[in-house]
Amino acid sequence: MADRKPIESWLTDMDGVLIHEGVPIPGAEDFLKKLRDSGRPFLVLTNNSIYTARDLHARLRRMGLDVPAENIWTSALATAQFLNDQRPGGSAYVIGEAGLTTALHDVGYVLTDHEPDFVILGETRTYSFEAMTKAVRLINDGARFIATNPDNVGPSTEGALPATGSVAALITAATGRKPYFVGKPNPLMMRAGLNAIGAHSETSAMIGDRMDTDVLAGLEAGMRTFLVLSGVTQPQEVDGYPFRPSQVVDSIADLVDLI
Repeated sequence: MADRKPIESWLTDMDGVLIHEGVPIPGAEDFLKKLRDSGRPFLVLTNNSIYTARDLHARLRRMGLDVPAENIWTSALATAQFLNDQRPGGSAYVIGEAGLTTALHDVGYVLTDHEPDFVILGETRTYSFEAMTKAVRLINDGARFIATNPDNVGPSTEGALPATGSVAALITAATGRKPYFVGKPNPLMMRAGLNAIGAHSETSAMIGDRMDTDVLAGLEAGMRTFLVLSGVTQPQEVDGYPFRPSQVVDSIADLVDLI
């Protein structure tokens, strides 16, 4: 990688990189402080669409991590931007929480169950059979199917929870229609994030804890990629993938000196 340009902008996943089960990972505070002090553009990314950027700013601050709301990029924000580019002023039936509905309202979308342009599936802790049934019928009637991210499970203190990808599979089985997933590993989310901070892929890096989402998305977006071993992907799993990150490190603490 000696011929690569210096890293001027940083994108990093949140869960497994900066925090784990609500606790900051050692080195995360130092990494974020050095980013802020350097003035380099950066984004903290998450595929979770439940929370708004302001919500996440407050949650991270309670953990001792200072990340301005404008430096947080969620799959909900990426989905809203994608839909606003595709069909400005459209309408949607939404299964999701405030992070998704607020993002859609902010781009001028009307949320309705009457002949919507789109059915949009996001993360929620209260998936209901009634809502899924309505989604199936609307898609059968011609609504286009969008999902914020393909993650099949999400973490909780009690264990794994079914997430957007699992529910999308249920709706696909009932309709025969697959959704368009906006979030990672779709490089669309990364490129939209880079555009939001005025960064270029050739001089940007992506940090993640998952080979199948974070590293793959960064790779396909043309960025340098760093895999941290503080989250999902284990060291023995890396060689099983047909692609590799630019570098594998133990944790975010190992990257502070690169800023």
